[in-house]
Amino acid sequence: MLFSGLLAFAQKPAEIGIISDNDLYTSPVNDQYYTNGIEFFYRYLATPKSDKVAKKITEFRIGQYMYNPQSPKAADVSIHDRPFAGYLFAQAGITTFYKNESVLKLYTQGGVVGPESGAEAVQKALHSVLQYSKVEGWQYQITSTPAVQLGAFYSHKVFAGRFHEKIDFHLQAEATVGTIWNTASIGALARISLRGVLNNISSSAMYNATLNPDRATYTGRRELFIFLNPKLQYMAFDATIQGSPFNDKSPVTYPLIPFRFNGEAGVKYGRNKWNYAFVFNYRGKELSNNVITGFFYGSIQLGYLL
Repeated sequence: MLFSGLLAFAQKPAEIGIISDNDLYTSPVNDQYYTNGIEFFYRYLATPKSDKVAKKITEFRIGQYMYNPQSPKAADVSIHDRPFAGYLFAQAGITTFYKNESVLKLYTQGGVVGPESGAEAVQKALHSVLQYSKVEGWQYQITSTPAVQLGAFYSHKVFAGRFHEKIDFHLQAEATVGTIWNTASIGALARISLRGVLNNISSSAMYNATLNPDRATYTGRRELFIFLNPKLQYMAFDATIQGSPFNDKSPVTYPLIPFRFNGEAGVKYGRNKWNYAFVFNYRGKELSNNVITGFFYGSIQLGYLL
């Protein structure tokens, strides 16, 4: 019974992949604030239990995020315009794609902010391998903080443009609560096809919905579109900036600017069993001091349909 259950699970349509974030993907001299992120994911197709549902996908991720001041060469604590911080986490979530092209994702994360995240060792190793400047200042990073996060994301198609087969529009809302971030955001999404008719959102790479119960459909599959995604975010708490909610031992902390503008623009391409994406990310000014600015970084994404 156990073997047959594991075999059935292994036979489910699934996707594996990697997401790499780095500010150097958008600028050869940019190395600040949210400076590096890496995620590995595995997602599989679940069985919908409602006539209103087109598709359900279960996803697991592990990842690490890395933050530093305006320069990773910051032995002098007086020039830290943002704290050093690292976040190591595991995530599980379920995304439901409705037949009316609405999307609901519920997820949870567990992990740690602080020295146990391993961010200091990873950044120093990267700089050594790439022969960048020596990293200094991690001794002032945010202290150890256990991470427990809950999140929800919702998207709803509002209308299609005049050329509705080529352009559509969606509204979004997202909220997270936990020991690391408490935040809410609203946004708008536009997809613009560069090849053929836009896929229904339940089979598009936009929200990672290219899994199909009939694997034969992967052969000859093509999808290519650009997207624009401006957002307004309210951040009530950020442990990577304000320090642990359980103690005041972090040597460098700052008060938040709660409202900020964020934006994403990118291109996604799918061919046969492969999914590719490049995303330009902008984040508005996050905290209060006379030095820090808004910042940007790039995200490279690669997935393979099993």
